[in-house]
Amino acid sequence: MSGNREKLLAEAVRLREDGRREEARQQLLALCEQFPQDPEVAYQTAWVHDTLGLEAEAVAHYVRAVEQQGLSADDRRGALLGLGSTYRILGRYPEAVTTLSDAAAEFPDDGALKTFLAMALYNTGRNHEAMEILLTLLATTSKDPDISNYRPAIEHYAMDLDATM
Repeated sequence: MSGNREKLLAEAVRLREDGRREEARQQLLALCEQFPQDPEVAYQTAWVHDTLGLEAEAVAHYVRAVEQQGLSADDRRGALLGLGSTYRILGRYPEAVTTLSDAAAEFPDDGALKTFLAMALYNTGRNHEAMEILLTLLATTSKDPDISNYRPAIEHYAMDLDATM
């Protein structure tokens, strides 16, 4: 990898983090032209588009990022979350469900992926699955003692909210 690429990419990330997102976007688009197959450049470019509310433009960059090899596990997880969330916000619900389901299978301990998957499931009318995911996540991750005390019941009901006696 080019040292110049590393420097320019780091600078673009700093610009985004400093709130200078349009400058970061311009720099990242130029990097995309130089390094069209670079998944990290694609991911950072997608991310900056998302922060600017340019979700439709972000999609192609996210797709390019996740289809290439070379992202760290954290960046891959972030790119999959970003892609799935972007599909959802654009109303592309089936693509959101597919992306986020696959990502949650790849990163089963990631609660954020499960949360966004639940939202996408809700958007497709799969409310039971969405509630099951959210209730299970709540029961297994909450530090609230009132929730922890009811963990077995919450986990039980998560499997079948329609069950009655």
